[in-house]
Order: sequence, then structure tokens, then C-alpha cells
Amino acid sequence: MSLRVLVTGATGFVGAHLLAAIEAGRFGAYREAIVLPAGLDLRDADQLATFVAAQRPDAVIHLAAQSFVPRAIAEPRETYEINVIGTLNLIQALDAAAIAGRLLLISSGDVYGRVEESELPVGPATLARPGNPYASSKLAAEELCLQWARRTGADVVVARPFNHIGPGQSDRFVVSSLADQVVAIQRGQRPAVIEVGDIDATRDFTDVRDVVSAYAALLAGGQQQTRYIVASGVERSVAQVLQRMLALAQVEAEVRVDPARLRRAEQRRMVGDPSATTLDTGWRPQIDFDQTLTDILQSVRSQ
Repeated sequence: MSLRVLVTGATGFVGAHLLAAIEAGRFGAYREAIVLPAGLDLRDADQLATFVAAQRPDAVIHLAAQSFVPRAIAEPRETYEINVIGTLNLIQALDAAAIAGRLLLISSGDVYGRVEESELPVGPATLARPGNPYASSKLAAEELCLQWARRTGADVVVARPFNHIGPGQSDRFVVSSLADQVVAIQRGQRPAVIEVGDIDATRDFTDVRDVVSAYAALLAGGQQQTRYIVASGVERSVAQVLQRMLALAQVEAEVRVDPARLRRAEQRRMVGDPSATTLDTGWRPQIDFDQTLTDILQSVRSQ
């Protein structure tokens, strides 16, 4: 039997990879994606309810969010209206239409905020302490969905993905920005100098295609009313990522700190522990990190 899944936020970086995975049959019984029509805003409760009632999806992956942290800081009201009120409108629409399938809410590892190094890796017992309006809005959306599940018996699972990277990501993000510079040097379009900010901080990077595979696993498995970490479990500095990318591209370049890019990260180290996700669903990252970087470089070259 072929099932249909409603995907909000389908036009974004992750959404594009998720739709491709569904089309390729990597979501099991979920073979058809339903996406919101252009112009339908999650903040419009009536239109959203009408759409959900008409489409009657078998499950929902709720990706849509205002996720750019600088904008969230500048526009916290808008961020809460989209991330919290938009989520409220969605669960009310599902409730009104008596949709019983799983709601997979895509939250963020940002909800943990600043974590002491002694507390790493971040795991199920780590306390969420959001440090910006985006992170606090995602935690609020989690609580909103989970209280709905506890009250009504709705099937809700929360994913907390850490940094994900891959082909097609905006150059607003550090790894794609570095790839742009590496390819430009390779093509002779700029001097052999990579301009960077603070690249000594560490993060937990996961290929977006592995992240999407985690969402497929969580849609099919995992315990209801549970929050799952989606991460590689590997800690890498941005400097390490850059050096590996230069080696793969066979490019030699000077790495130069640009004061304009230097925004020292409050969180010097970060890594997640996805073992509970693996235990409950069998998911674990499959794509080699060198392959991820190679695909990012090729994506930049093809643009």
C-alpha cells in the first residue's frame, strides 16, 4: 500500500533532498509527498485547515520554520509566529481532520544552547537551554506538539538534528562558503587565499542525505512522544573540514583570518550522541565524510 506524507518546508535545502528521497522510494511505504501550495502560509489557520482536510495525509514531516538565527534575533515576533503559531495551526488542522498518522516535528540541536565541555557529548539527558529566539521557538514548538500528544494520544515524534551539510546548501553556511572559495581558487578566479573567521570551534556535521534517512527511520519507527538526536557523533573543527576539502580539491592556499568574519563562537566544542536513535530505529550515518565534501565541491562547480 502506498502512503502519502505531507512535507512542510519542502522548498528548502533539506526539503529538496527529502522529496528526492521519497521519489526514490527511500521512505518505505510513503511513496507520495504532499507539499503546501505556493502562497499558503502556515500562519493562515483557515487555509491550512482546509488544505489538510482536503488532502488527508497519512503522516506529516514538519520542516517549515524561520531558521536563520540572525533574522530570529532581529525579528523574534515573526520567528515565533512562524515556528510556534504556525505549528499550532498545523496540529489544530490535523486534529480537526482526525488525521491519526505520525507527526514528525523537525526541531534543532540549537535548543541545547551553550553546553559545558564536561557535558559533551550531548545526549538524551542533556538539558535544553536555548540561547536565541530561533532555538527557544523550536523548543516551544516541541512542547506544543508533545502536550497535544499527551492530551489526545496523537502520534508525535521529535527530531533534533545537529549541523547538516551537503550539495545545494546556501553559501550563508560555513562549509558551503568555504567550498565556494576553494572552487574559485581552483578555477583561477581568485588568489590562493581562503578567508575565514573563527575556524577552531568544533561541530557535529552530518550529510543532509543521512539526515533525511534518519527522518525516514523516525517516520517508520521510534517511540511516540520521544525526542531523538540526529547527529554523526563525530566532532570536527571547521579548520579540519577546510584542510580536508583543500586536499580533495588538490588546491593549495593560504588560510587567512578576515576580521570582518571573526565572530568568536560562544560554544567552542559541540558533538551529539545519536545512540538512542540508532537503538530505537537502526539508523546510523552511512555516507563517508570525504564523499560529502566531494559532492559539495561538485555542487558548487555545477552552479
